[in-house]
Amino acid sequence: MTPHQILLKYWGFSSFRPMQEEIIQSVLDGKDTLALLPTGGGKSLCFQVPALTMDGICLVISPLIALMKDQVDNLRKRGIPAAALHSGMHTDEIRIIMDNCRFGKIKLLYVSPERLTTDKMRETLMRMNVNILAVDEAHCVSQWGYDFRPPYLQIADIRQFIPKTPVMALTATATPKVVKDIQRKLDFKKENVFQKSFERKNLTYLVLKEEDKLKRLIKIVNKVKGSGIVYVRNRRHTKEIAEYLQKNHVSADFYHAGLDPGTRDRRQSAWISEEKRIIVSTNAFGMGIDKPNVRLVVHLDLPDSIEAYFQEAGRGGRDEKRAYAVLLYETSNVLDSRHSLALSYPELKTIRNVYQALGNYFQIPVGMGKDLQFDFDLAAFSDQYNFQPVIVYNCLKFLEKEGFVMLTEGIHHPSKVYIKAQKDELYRFQVEHEPFDHFIKTMLRSYSGILSDFITFSEAELARRTNLSIDKVLSNLNHLVKLQILDYIPQTDKPRIVYMQERLDTSDLTISPENYKDRLKDAEKRLETMIGYVEATHKCRSQALLAYFGESDTKRCGKCDTCIERNKLSLNEMEFNSIIDLIKPLLKTKSCTLEELVVAADPINEDKVIRAIQWLVDNEKIITDRERRYRWG
Repeated sequence: MTPHQILLKYWGFSSFRPMQEEIIQSVLDGKDTLALLPTGGGKSLCFQVPALTMDGICLVISPLIALMKDQVDNLRKRGIPAAALHSGMHTDEIRIIMDNCRFGKIKLLYVSPERLTTDKMRETLMRMNVNILAVDEAHCVSQWGYDFRPPYLQIADIRQFIPKTPVMALTATATPKVVKDIQRKLDFKKENVFQKSFERKNLTYLVLKEEDKLKRLIKIVNKVKGSGIVYVRNRRHTKEIAEYLQKNHVSADFYHAGLDPGTRDRRQSAWISEEKRIIVSTNAFGMGIDKPNVRLVVHLDLPDSIEAYFQEAGRGGRDEKRAYAVLLYETSNVLDSRHSLALSYPELKTIRNVYQALGNYFQIPVGMGKDLQFDFDLAAFSDQYNFQPVIVYNCLKFLEKEGFVMLTEGIHHPSKVYIKAQKDELYRFQVEHEPFDHFIKTMLRSYSGILSDFITFSEAELARRTNLSIDKVLSNLNHLVKLQILDYIPQTDKPRIVYMQERLDTSDLTISPENYKDRLKDAEKRLETMIGYVEATHKCRSQALLAYFGESDTKRCGKCDTCIERNKLSLNEMEFNSIIDLIKPLLKTKSCTLEELVVAADPINEDKVIRAIQWLVDNEKIITDRERRYRWG
């Protein structure tokens, strides 16, 4: 089938969005391709469609288990065979998926970058017909990117095993420096970038300095109708603000990573179906969620970077209808952001202490533990070793970035079972172990496919069908596991710690002080750029964001808070820019009186020149001295 036929058959669309078709054709031509599309720009289709067009399997590298899970579920609902490999999976589960990939039963395989480093994965790759190597969230490969992840650096290593396979890298947030770095780190044979402008003409950016942010929030929510997201940093604040909205007759709920997965899923579904209008969340919310009609995104705290803000704000108005991205701040928020950044980089001694305590907690001997994984209760661990939970979390995230351990997000994994005994072996077992005969027969009748793959099930439902207690069902399952008749994976929703390498003696835990300082310096620079964006009052918000991503030749949006103030001057953009062009060179060389500036701007109307100068003074582009002489700030 052609790409257009596949698009229509599986997604029901008759045409592609701008640039999607060119990107797809590029990878179909066998070219390494970097696609930069804004949030909601349809990045996933750029590799999913060609993957279905060609023979073989598409290998998709994705950083988040939740994101992989959502993508795989969505593809399966459309009748597209897809699977995911990630930490926390049973070895037999992994083996079955890999076998299905080799035999051509899977078209898209999602894997975490860590999974690529295993010898078994690399051996399997050589026996697989990989048609595309797709790297999602490709900014993670660049040390200059805002979410750098060391395992992404090893993606290029697998190209030697699939030398004829083109790479497709995709991201919604990359500066020009990161764009070049992505292509270099992924060993592009030739630079090849498709970049759609990041401009969102339907999205109005507003930054408002406000002492009573909650009161202003109510006004905004009541004025802008439709679904909305309110982002905050603190988990506790999500609940408080949701309750405040409810008290003010706004349908709202809260969401953060600390809630159990079942609750998270229910609240996400209620918001998507518009049972709830507003969701108040930490930045744990939004990744991979396809809701096009979000009319409002409000930030009550400062994001850590322009990239993070742009991605979160960009969840508004994906249907290309009018939407608003509002950032409310006060002076204390700037101080809080700098304090939070400092907490994110604990002292090296503290990081080593947490690492040592972690090894003791899981009773892992030095030199052992590679690839082992454990359910992890952050609060219990912190309490046992007298650490602050926020410090532990930040130490673990730093250790993750250095490649020592990985902390996975808490996701609901339902119970799974797979009867691995061969049919004749299973029959003999049932004859010889009569008490288990009815139990096994019930499973075989109830769960089709149980002899060839892991299937999800409920222990309570199996207890009902077998007329046994849940305790007896669990006892039977665990006994059959010991006898190697079946594999059983109990449900879990806890985060997990995965050891990426053997446990080291603390004295051997080498974290380069230079690397540490460079990471901190980069993070500080990104935060200060974010603060500069918020505090600026002279440049169009859209222009400022686009300039950060390398788009300099853009026009004022005319709708943001700074443009609205400029519009009050009754000057069009050409007149305003002409005045600046005439007076700026003069003010950079000497100070001038108002009369001298009016003369310099001749023949433009004097009133307009005075209004422009006053605006430049109010926005600190021009400064005055005691003698009322002006100079460029």
